[in-house]
Amino acid sequence: MLGGGGLVAANVYASASEGGWGGQPGPEASGHLTSAGMATVYCPDVGARLTSVPDQARAEVDRELARLDQQITGAYQQLQQSAPDVRENPGAAAGPIMNPLKEQRAATIERIAVAIDRVGDRPEGLESLAACTLRPAQEGAGGSPGNGGQATATASDGAQQGGGQGQNGAGQAGTGQGGNGPVASDYADITSVQPNVPNPPQQADASRGTFTSECGVNAGGLFNSDNVIVAPGVSNGAHHFHDYIGNQSNNAFASDDDLANAKTSCVDQGDKSTYYWPVLRLQNGKQERDAGAPGGGTEGNAGQIVTAKQVTLTFVGSPRGKVTAMPRLLRIITGDAKAFVNGPVNANASWSCTGFEDRQLKDKYPLCPSGSDVVRTFRFQSCWDGRNIDSANHRTHVTFAAPDGSCPAGFQAIPQLVQRIVYDVAAPSLQDGGRTVPLFAVDSFPEQLHKPVTDHGDFINVFDEDLMREMVDCINSGRTCGPRGDDSGATAAPSPSDDSGATAAPSPSDDSGATAAPGTGATADPGAGDTASPAPSVSNPVEQPRTDATTAPANTTKHSRPARPARHGKATEPAKDDQATPSSHAADSSGGEVGRPTQSAPPQAAGAGQTPPPAAQTEPQAVQGGLAETGAHLWPAAIGTLLALSGLVMLVRAKRLRY
Repeated sequence: MLGGGGLVAANVYASASEGGWGGQPGPEASGHLTSAGMATVYCPDVGARLTSVPDQARAEVDRELARLDQQITGAYQQLQQSAPDVRENPGAAAGPIMNPLKEQRAATIERIAVAIDRVGDRPEGLESLAACTLRPAQEGAGGSPGNGGQATATASDGAQQGGGQGQNGAGQAGTGQGGNGPVASDYADITSVQPNVPNPPQQADASRGTFTSECGVNAGGLFNSDNVIVAPGVSNGAHHFHDYIGNQSNNAFASDDDLANAKTSCVDQGDKSTYYWPVLRLQNGKQERDAGAPGGGTEGNAGQIVTAKQVTLTFVGSPRGKVTAMPRLLRIITGDAKAFVNGPVNANASWSCTGFEDRQLKDKYPLCPSGSDVVRTFRFQSCWDGRNIDSANHRTHVTFAAPDGSCPAGFQAIPQLVQRIVYDVAAPSLQDGGRTVPLFAVDSFPEQLHKPVTDHGDFINVFDEDLMREMVDCINSGRTCGPRGDDSGATAAPSPSDDSGATAAPSPSDDSGATAAPGTGATADPGAGDTASPAPSVSNPVEQPRTDATTAPANTTKHSRPARPARHGKATEPAKDDQATPSSHAADSSGGEVGRPTQSAPPQAAGAGQTPPPAAQTEPQAVQGGLAETGAHLWPAAIGTLLALSGLVMLVRAKRLRY
């Protein structure tokens, strides 16, 4: 009986200690921080220099650019393993880490130049970008190296500078669960920030309307570490995990046809656009399903993924005039995932709190007061060159408007996507390194140290042409439209817009998503139609343990034949549709589960001295932690129960024989 009971207890303890979806023993929640900051690898961004790549060379160049990221990641992992020696002697990293990295990069950059030279003009000066430098850990530095690596704002009200080290964590010098950030100076009290959101004047012919699309909050848990825009055809091209809403077929191998024929989580099935951004994690010691996978724990992205409380997708007009339709399959990236080492030139992060959205933080995570939620806001580029749906560096075909709202010569105004993501997360306890209330941070490339300035958003326009025309007409005529908009012809209140590259945000709001101008009682969702009821708060994804690094949409998202909602003032009941079932196909090793078979990554020759990252473990996507998996985890408990019952029977029989 004691043996059986012991097996039961041991199994229960082991199950409780698995730390979530990773299926591996996880660290205790109170011991998730280390006590030293991490040095980082700074490499010039080759992709940013390639403003003109012939179409015939684009695929090969994209693969080689992704290889450069793999090489930096490999060097950074070596740096982590030898961190104590490097801290004592930074020169110790030169021979085993930095010199081989330079050689690998030089070979890859040469292949890029040759690929372009075959069909066009060889780019000059790329070879000078091969060398990288090692940036030592900066105690408490939260800013970008573009500003000398120093924090550009002072954390206050709980962000104790230079101190506050907890038993298992560290204040200023502490790093998060993945060993590479965040640190205390990456946070700032939002109440100490002055209002800083500009509101450009609206001209008489401004396009004042708004169009809202509702696509959920990714409650079904569709994640991968690919980036089909920057690294098409390359598994783990992002080196960090993304949330996906809208299009359900986005992974590294998705073609334009795949995106066009995909299912969508959007209420209006005419919007099959894909919207994605780095996941937000709590540094609480728990392990996710990607704990041992590329893009996740093996690259310093660790902790519990937080599902957004609300996501608002609003398209707004121009303060200078009318907008024109976006071209189908237009790709836009806003912000810079490498802004910590690249500097803030392309950064477009914007962090705030509900009730304080007239003040935005660019390189700090907000410390929100009680009752206020964390808000990430992305204002995408709103000027298009009129010709291209993408460009070699994924930036030059679109740009931000000037401070007065005008587009540069040769560019035309298009509807501007304003993406607002709300999270129900508490302000972390910086005094004890996040022991009491955990730190939160976005996923990042490992060498970017989870800095808030690296936040970014991605969008591919897959609106059908009719719906895009309706959007443009709605915005240009000054109406408020969308799945829940009244579309009554009433003029919408102008949304603040600053297309200079700075991210403007909606007015301060309560956590219901309805926003109000400071000092007034009126509420209006900026850029939305009628005030939509907020999505249910889902702090923790409800999912059973898994061993793969990807997920399929769960049964909470409906896809089949919903009725198209009226956009002309008539509400319609959505048709009853079958619940989507998890795909029975196996996931690919790229982390790109889309509910259908996906291609394998094309074989790529490794660069000199390059070790490819390990492939993520996969399993059939139909296995969602159901009875089969539960039985596999609980068999020791079952055996223990049988032994305990056998012991009880033997005890009873022994008593009968005795008497």
